[in-house]
Amino acid sequence: MDRDTFVARFASVFEHSPWIAQRAWEQGIGPDQDNPDGLHAALCAVLAKADRSAKIRLVQAHPDLAGKLAIEGGLTQESRAEQASAGLDQCSPDEFARFQTLNATYTKRFGFPFVIAVRGLSRAQILAAFEQRVGNDPDQELATALVQIERIALLRIRDLFAAA
Repeated sequence: MDRDTFVARFASVFEHSPWIAQRAWEQGIGPDQDNPDGLHAALCAVLAKADRSAKIRLVQAHPDLAGKLAIEGGLTQESRAEQASAGLDQCSPDEFARFQTLNATYTKRFGFPFVIAVRGLSRAQILAAFEQRVGNDPDQELATALVQIERIALLRIRDLFAAA
């Protein structure tokens, strides 16, 4: 694959952060990366080398769960499907209010939105994780968010390979 094709295909793996796919291609993608796990490792290596501010911008690129973008239809196709898979598009009024309160509290505390790989989780599980993680210290929470982002990326890569 040439650079433009590679970046176009894998730019959405990390939410609104095509720079990760661009840098991975520039560093060299070979036969060892021609599978979901290999490509994921190459992309995550780029992320690991990024400075703290780039990592924070990556986390900030993610939408709130059951938030304003979801209501207004402004989520990426991937985020919309992932949130719907967890039933976040079907929140009760009480659940929706809880998400809104947690989103505001969390973002005020950390400066970025709560990120969790929602696929396979219920709304109750997501809310429980949200309530637990809002008490983390900032460094711990940034690290946790990045682990979750890497998990989301792996799931997205697997979907892309399965669709090919």
